[in-house]
Amino acid sequence: MRVIVADDSLLLREGLVRLLREAGLGVVGQAGNPDDLLALVADARPDVALVDIRMPPTHTDEGVRAAARIRARFPDVGVLLLSQYVDTSGVVRALSREPESFGYLLKDRIADLDELTEAVKRVAAGEPFIDPEVVQRLLGRRRTADALETLTRREREVLALMAEGRSNESITQRLGVGDKTVETHVRNIFIKLGLEPDPEGHRRVLAVLAYLQA
Repeated sequence: MRVIVADDSLLLREGLVRLLREAGLGVVGQAGNPDDLLALVADARPDVALVDIRMPPTHTDEGVRAAARIRARFPDVGVLLLSQYVDTSGVVRALSREPESFGYLLKDRIADLDELTEAVKRVAAGEPFIDPEVVQRLLGRRRTADALETLTRREREVLALMAEGRSNESITQRLGVGDKTVETHVRNIFIKLGLEPDPEGHRRVLAVLAYLQA
């Protein structure tokens, strides 16, 4: 199997090359920026390119955009994106458009040779690969979205007012309902979102965050 490693950190690239070769994979090139990566892919036509999500010059989403260009120009080349942090926004969009031969692996797992090898081989075989931690994060978001769907129209109105920073008293005045009614709505929101009572009183903040992130 022919592999290219693209990361602006020379130390990380060399470490990856060593691990890949230990696993019996052939490394046919290294790149430190998106332009060199694309040129190398065009010349070497690897089976898989390991690409850091954040690359020069801005270290934001250059890796994701380079991966999209590779998939568009060289559909036979698999791409395994590497990330230091769980950052699913752009990656999820890329995976949803064309999941075949596309993967996402956190750099924390690179040292696990079995995990790294499995990810590379699955992408090379045309399969998608998503880091287990990322899967758990996405499932957590899905559960939150599903829970919000169970709220009644009035409960969503109350939650929206909570997101504006309003107290129960302010919500009561805004909606023209009784104090007990608002307290009941707030309690139901906590229950439906799975927010258990806590001594610090953070449930209101967590409910608002769930509303804003969904």
